[in-house]
Amino acid sequence: MDWLESLLWDPSSVAHIVCLYAFVISVGVLLGKIKIFGVSLGVTFVLFAGILMGHFGFTGETHILHFIREFGLILFVFCIGLQVGPSFFSSFKKGGMRLNMLAVGIVVLNIVVALSIYYIDGTIELPMVVGILYGAVTNTPGLGAAQEALNQVQYTGSPIALGYACAYPLGVVGIIGSIIALRYICRVNLKKEQEELNTQEVDAKNHPHVLHLEVRNEALAGKNFLQVKEVMGRSFVCSRIRHEGRVNIPNHETIFHVGDQLFIVCAEEDAEAVTAFIGKATHVDWEQQDTPMISRRILVTKSEINGKKLGSLHFRSMYGVNVTRVNRSGMDLFADPNLVLQVGDRVMVVGEQDAVERVAGVLGNQLKRLDTPNIVTIFVGIFLGILLGSLPIAFPGMPTPVKLGLAGGPLVVAILIGRFGHKMHLVTYTTMSANLMLREIGIVLFLASVGIEAGEHFVQTVVEGDGLLYVGYGLLITVIPLLIIGMIARFYFKVNYFTLMGLIAGSNTDPPALAYANQTSGNDAPAVGYSTVYPLTMFLRILVGQMILLTLM
Repeated sequence: MDWLESLLWDPSSVAHIVCLYAFVISVGVLLGKIKIFGVSLGVTFVLFAGILMGHFGFTGETHILHFIREFGLILFVFCIGLQVGPSFFSSFKKGGMRLNMLAVGIVVLNIVVALSIYYIDGTIELPMVVGILYGAVTNTPGLGAAQEALNQVQYTGSPIALGYACAYPLGVVGIIGSIIALRYICRVNLKKEQEELNTQEVDAKNHPHVLHLEVRNEALAGKNFLQVKEVMGRSFVCSRIRHEGRVNIPNHETIFHVGDQLFIVCAEEDAEAVTAFIGKATHVDWEQQDTPMISRRILVTKSEINGKKLGSLHFRSMYGVNVTRVNRSGMDLFADPNLVLQVGDRVMVVGEQDAVERVAGVLGNQLKRLDTPNIVTIFVGIFLGILLGSLPIAFPGMPTPVKLGLAGGPLVVAILIGRFGHKMHLVTYTTMSANLMLREIGIVLFLASVGIEAGEHFVQTVVEGDGLLYVGYGLLITVIPLLIIGMIARFYFKVNYFTLMGLIAGSNTDPPALAYANQTSGNDAPAVGYSTVYPLTMFLRILVGQMILLTLM
């Protein structure tokens, strides 16, 4: 039975470590699916499963655990950066700026409350306060970044994962509880909020709008398409024109006549002006016309198209087709000539069948090519991220240079690659399932490693130490900032309650809170608020813990 003893207890055995991680992750994920009052802890239960196994002496070589922990963290953070990169900078536009500033307020108040507890208590270590902080705001990547910062200063005290584990469960409950409390404090009428949401003006700059128009403006008679666009001063696409009963694909030289019927796609904000200039709305069943033309969505899969402007491909002049819309990540965009195409875009093309087929060949349209993840981009990005994270940055008044670390460096590089990678001809597209798979593998490896390492001291900390006090401190860090910023958002900025729910969930990067908000609202407003503040909040959460530790220790 020596083989069994080695498998269960030999920390230097590869089989032992693999079996330990497999058991901890599988049990943790299964337990994480259990809901209590509709709320589950998700993959975070892997941390508690690891703590349990570590408590009973199941562990591995320290350097192996450290490697798996750091690699899992890098993988998770990098995939997060790739996901949020395309929307990171655009989230600051218009109303997004206000929501992001409110989210920053929540992050700042979380830090203020945590540091107040540290200085008032006087006995708790700063690293443990940071661990409690990240448990209270349910942010696991921040915990990993803080752990990396402690490695830089060679910290040898109690594992900060203990504070995180104590504060996390009530952190989830506190976030949802704050959402409910704000509803009653602010006397929110859900029906009224829904009506208000329906009447809010949406940003129509890039949203495509379809028009069926009949030319009534006599000033357009005899002018070609290019002249009409120049006179109007608005960007639009005319994908089909019906003249004397015959349907054609217009080009720049196509002459307009009074009575012609047009199929036009333009930005939603321009729809009224285009209609007023050309003529009047009409009804034409374009599908029933006696014409060989078809409309088809073509998938961009060729890497050489990545980063090119739509207008530079000259589809109308070279192939006799028109591009009316581009679908990116489920969102339809108006086909402006300056729109930069990316791998994974779906381009709506209208024209004769053979011409559309030629355009499909130019763009790729091979779904199998997208099923293969772009491994080169991922590992080149990780390599550059580690280089950036290892670069010492000196600040006046700080005793040691600051490093972004193994979490901050890959995050920054991933955001930049996700947003600007096409300019360097890097294909950053990965299917959502592939991105989620890499993220989940990374985070469960990290949580299992942290739990196994912290398990030896967990019971002693909670039962004999200050574990219950950590729980109370965590609840204060969770609730106080949310209630203060929530009331400011409602009473001063008049933020819609459904959007506010998404803001609160996003500022804590907390999926259970978002699930509760979606279930309560029955609309997309919480998801929009969540996605608006999520990129900046995740970035700040990962960096601020490192800054606190490197500045104050």
